[in-house]
Amino acid sequence: MLEIVESAQKNYRMRNILLSLLLVITIHATAADIQVYFSPDGGCTEAVVRELGKAKSTVLVQAYSFTSAPIAKALVEAKKRGVKIQVILDKSQRREKYTEADFLLHAGVPTWIDAKHAIAHNKIMVIDSHTVLTGSFNFTKAAEENNAENLLIIDDAGLAKKYTENWQKHLAHSEIYEGKEK
Repeated sequence: MLEIVESAQKNYRMRNILLSLLLVITIHATAADIQVYFSPDGGCTEAVVRELGKAKSTVLVQAYSFTSAPIAKALVEAKKRGVKIQVILDKSQRREKYTEADFLLHAGVPTWIDAKHAIAHNKIMVIDSHTVLTGSFNFTKAAEENNAENLLIIDDAGLAKKYTENWQKHLAHSEIYEGKEK
């Protein structure tokens, strides 16, 4: 009987060791697919521009504030490479003095305004249905240079699908952007 108990304990310990090892491997693999950036001056804008430079088929954008010329230019460059770009912005961008919405509009980037909410505060991009950019980081010069912000870049198709579904829900009630209000 003692041998049976000792054998069961040994098997239990071995199973726990294997499960722990599997958990460590899983966590390590997941962590390798996430990049994190902070501002001010933490390279958030540069990271966004770099990811847009890698885009091959689609980029979906939701932004509360969008005044970053480098990010707007990277979106237009991606469009010129044949990438389908679609942007949803908060209603404040209709009147924002330094908004890049007009730049996108004039470059032929389909842009909508989400006016359904008090604030359309999402700050996300979904690139090629597998990379998600999200965090507190607004796509603005101030966010890069002055604010305490964070940006996560996550390579996960399942997560990208959920963000895409949410993006599509917001698109359904958004209005096409036709230029800045005077």
